Amino acid sequence: QVQLVESGGGLVQAGGTLRLSCTASGSTFSNYAVGWFRQTPGKERELVARISDAAFRTYYADSVRGRFTISRDNAKSTVYLQMNNLRPEDTAVYYCNLLNGYRLGPSQYWGQGTQVTVSS
Repeated sequence: QVQLVESGGGLVQAGGTLRLSCTASGSTFSNYAVGWFRQTPGKERELVARISDAAFRTYYADSVRGRFTISRDNAKSTVYLQMNNLRPEDTAVYYCNLLNGYRLGPSQYWGQGTQVTVSS
């Protein structure tokens, strides 16, 4: 069973910075791409960033491109999301998951997520 643990969220003012961490256990982490997702009440979960298994390719949603940076450390089975110049609309619960392409990989379940709140 894959276990996903997100951390690093918090309350920041607009323009502030957070770095989220996601650690995956119970899987072959390095074999998968990893995505960061976010969800707010009344909205679908959206993919905001993705990094390929070997970190050669990255994807960012238009809303975060240029402000967020995804990275990974396969030795630690951890992926990070550096979030700069945060905006109130970035407020959401952020989740990670392993991906095959852009589809969920070995886990169809989600961790607890980490709350990011950006005040204006």
